[in-house]
This record gives sequence, C-alpha cells and structure tokens, in this order.
Amino acid sequence: MRDRGPIVDPIVGVDATYSVGKELSGVGKYSLHLMDGLLRLHNGPRLRRYYRPHRWVRAPWPKRFLFDSAPSGIDVFHGLNQRLPRRGSAKMVSTFHDLFVLSGEYSTLEFRERFAEQAREAAERSDLIIAVSEFTKSQVVSYLGYPAERVRVIPHGVVLPATVRRVEEREKVVLSVGAVQKRKNTRRLIEAFEVLGPEWQLWIAGSAGFEAGTMLRDLPSNVKVLGYVSDAELEALYQRAAVLAFPSLDEGFGIPVLEAMAHGVAVLTSNVSALPEVAGDAGLLVNPLSVEEIGAGLRRLANIDERSAFVARGIERAKGFGWENSVAMTAGVYAELW
Repeated sequence: MRDRGPIVDPIVGVDATYSVGKELSGVGKYSLHLMDGLLRLHNGPRLRRYYRPHRWVRAPWPKRFLFDSAPSGIDVFHGLNQRLPRRGSAKMVSTFHDLFVLSGEYSTLEFRERFAEQAREAAERSDLIIAVSEFTKSQVVSYLGYPAERVRVIPHGVVLPATVRRVEEREKVVLSVGAVQKRKNTRRLIEAFEVLGPEWQLWIAGSAGFEAGTMLRDLPSNVKVLGYVSDAELEALYQRAAVLAFPSLDEGFGIPVLEAMAHGVAVLTSNVSALPEVAGDAGLLVNPLSVEEIGAGLRRLANIDERSAFVARGIERAKGFGWENSVAMTAGVYAELW
C-alpha cells in the first residue's frame, strides 16, 4: 500500500489519551496493554505517545500534544478509539471497538451525534481499520461503507490470574461488571435476579451511565451497587463470585466475559452482537430482551454441577486470548503500511 521504499527503524504515533485517568474504561485498559506490549516487542517499532490537551497534565512523560492535525515525523499514526486527526504525511490506522452510537439509542442524542461524526471521519481517514471482533467489522462495513478488505480483526486480550479459586469455594454471588446503563441491560438483569433465593446476592460493579437512575430504582435488599471499582477490587470480586451476568444489548467485544472466564467464573451473556463470538460454547447465551430467559439462565448456573462445566470450558477459552497475540497482530498491521 506504500509507494516508497522500506522504512528503517519505523516510528508509530498513538493517541494515548484514553490511557490516562483514575477510572479507566475498557478502551483505556486496551490502550495501556497495547502500548506496553509494543514497547516490549522484539524488533518492534519505536513508539511516540500523543495526548489531547484535556489529558495533557496528567499524562506520563515522554508526551506530546495531539491537536487536529496529524503529527509529523512519524510513519504510522494509530487512533486507539475510532478517532483520528486530519491527515498528514503518515499512514493512518484506527481501532474500532463498537458502533452503538449508530445501532441504538443507548446514550444521549448529543453524545451519539458527536461520536458518530468522529467515527465517520476516522473511517474516511484510515488506510486500515482494526476491529476488535467480526461483529464490529460487519458494523464498520455496513454503517460506514468501509471496504471489508481493509479491515483487520484483532480481538482484545486478557491477563490470566496466577491462581483461580475453586468452584465450591465461591460465594453465592452474581456479579455484574460494566457501567450501569441502558445498553448494559441492568434493569432486566435486576428483575431476572429475583428468581434466585434470598441466599444469593447481586453485586453491580460499574460507574453510573445513561439512565442509571431508571436502572437502579426499587432495589431488593440483596442487590448491592458498588460503583466504579479499581483493578485490584475487581480482581477480588472475580475470585469471590460464582456467576458473571452480562446480558448486554450491544457489545463490540465484551471484555468482562473473558476476564470472568479467566478467573473461573461461570458466564451468562447475550446471544446478540459480538458476545456469542467472544463467549463461544463457554458461556450460557440468553436472549437479553427476555427477563424470563435471563432468569432461567441464572437458575441453571445456580446449580454447582452446571456451573462447573461452564467454568472448565471458560478457563480453557480464556487461554486463547493473550495480549501478546493482539500486540503482534497490531504490529503486523503497521508493517503492511511501511
């Protein structure tokens, strides 16, 4: 795709903006894992991190400002969250995590319009696009009209824990991980959870999102809202919980599904969007629009024998999603443009 000779000692610039902050989203964690992996990669490209002005002060050194124009002096620029500056001399790559701003009314109209425009501009400026799942690739192609042959599917990775607590040692806890919002289907999960006995608890870990107040009205006494939790706190929750319930309506990937499987937690998730692709046969798939079906799935996983079978498959599946592989595949995308 490049009309000049091979690049010696190539330099890649990345928009590292989303890796800064106290309450990192999945995109922020993706950014950290990718940048750390690229820096460790043998014979990998040199990396320059750029930050948008509102995150500049909190960013670590070395750092550079990222304005509307593409940086100079680099060979490839990678937008890590479906956003790119105006084109310059560098080739352009963008990662698309999801397109829920186009697929449903899961946020405010202003938010959807702003991020949809950024996504369209990123697609127009991208020489290649990285999609985190085949589902997200299909959305990039259908919603944005981007050529399928220029999309590379590179899934997220997961960090495998040093130890995994045994099934019989776990507490009777159903864990929900992710922002409390309409898209995550929090309200239907709460209603479905009522089918389990009072000895079970539902713990909801995640910051407040779109329509969180509506999602959390009239909570039973055995439902706990934990708010945003740190990585260390989340690790402890994964080691205690018996079940992860993730009946999201729309996901470009679904990182908690992999994280829970890696930690030996049985997973209930949706049969739509990218979630069947990520969970495979290691997750119990349900219709997220059916409170009855979510409830039936929870009842099934309340049985320790059923739960154990899903846990065993989940641990094996998570082993196939290493960040090392994601990093190597990403470096391969850059190399296509040298």
